[in-house]
Amino acid sequence: MSDSLYIHIPFCIKKCSYCDFFSVPYNEPVVKSYINALCRELVLKKVSAGELKTIYIGGGTPSLLPDECFIELFQCLQDNFSLSRSGEITVEANPGTLREPGIHTVISLGVNRLSLGVQSFDDVELKTLGRIHTVEEALKSIELIKRAGMTNFSLDFMYGIPGQTMASWRESLLKAVALSPTHISAYELTVEENTPLFELIKSQKKGTSPMQKMPDEELILEMYDHAIDFLTSCGYEHYEISNFAMPGFRCIHNLNYWDRGEYAGAGAGAHSFVSGTRSGNIKDIHGYIDHVSKGIIPEIEETRLTPEEALREFIFLGLRKSEGISIGKAWEKGLDILAGSQEMIEEDYLVVKDNMLRMTRKGIVISNALIASLFNKIGL
Repeated sequence: MSDSLYIHIPFCIKKCSYCDFFSVPYNEPVVKSYINALCRELVLKKVSAGELKTIYIGGGTPSLLPDECFIELFQCLQDNFSLSRSGEITVEANPGTLREPGIHTVISLGVNRLSLGVQSFDDVELKTLGRIHTVEEALKSIELIKRAGMTNFSLDFMYGIPGQTMASWRESLLKAVALSPTHISAYELTVEENTPLFELIKSQKKGTSPMQKMPDEELILEMYDHAIDFLTSCGYEHYEISNFAMPGFRCIHNLNYWDRGEYAGAGAGAHSFVSGTRSGNIKDIHGYIDHVSKGIIPEIEETRLTPEEALREFIFLGLRKSEGISIGKAWEKGLDILAGSQEMIEEDYLVVKDNMLRMTRKGIVISNALIASLFNKIGL
């Protein structure tokens, strides 16, 4: 049974130019109907959940929810699920959408971790990304979080933004560390098709857009290297490719993903992983509400993983973590991973320590290519 729960709140004031996650414009009457439907789905799914160790409320922009919606949602959780006393409960938030009374409300409901999507401390870069907030608003939001007594908070940042320089990236990280978050995520910007940013970049290549140029690959690698060097020098543990945490503050919910642990997902567009099967809910608000009102779990896609797919996940998710993957566990799964990785070990891309296979610093910067090559060598 799953001991982690993800809840999707798909409402945003405005969709960011790079975002391809399922989200819709904020509309309060629809939001209230959605929360009511979400509670109905949670009741339908409670039979597949054990004692919950983590709850992660993501989006979209969960911090847009009115207090009454948070209260209704948490009442449903308390009535239908067993919650671990030491559990991690995270709510995602965006700067500019946080109010001090709202922060106090979620804290009173048991939320003990906030994840704030800052992305940059440069106003030009924020505008390029289509973010609704400014640097000043981000700083004010962090001040509100601290003033409310929430000390466990994470800040998300992006590098590889069009027009971004090494100097502006250094400045963003410097300001971030000065604010003393317990966790920092640093993601390379991925430009997905069918997003406004993709179309802008395509227009730029045709000479019809005045947009700033994308950083070249060498600069992007330099930015990533700097993030690792700087954040670890400040006491943060580089525990996953894109994630850094102060000791004792790793994101337990995300670690469950990377460990291939089971989790239940609730909400339009949410995904679940239970008993070796990955499933996804309908990506339509009104269709979602309609399904749930009829007592139907709104899953429209379901994939039962083959043994080969499960092994591939075991490798590429496990190698994302700094600890790597257990050679013993790989052997139990019928996988002689050492034989396939010997050449990469000799070339200092991988290393074996404490019966764990992990990527070296040299390997981390080419992780995708490295993992693809490893799959090929072991026949997956």
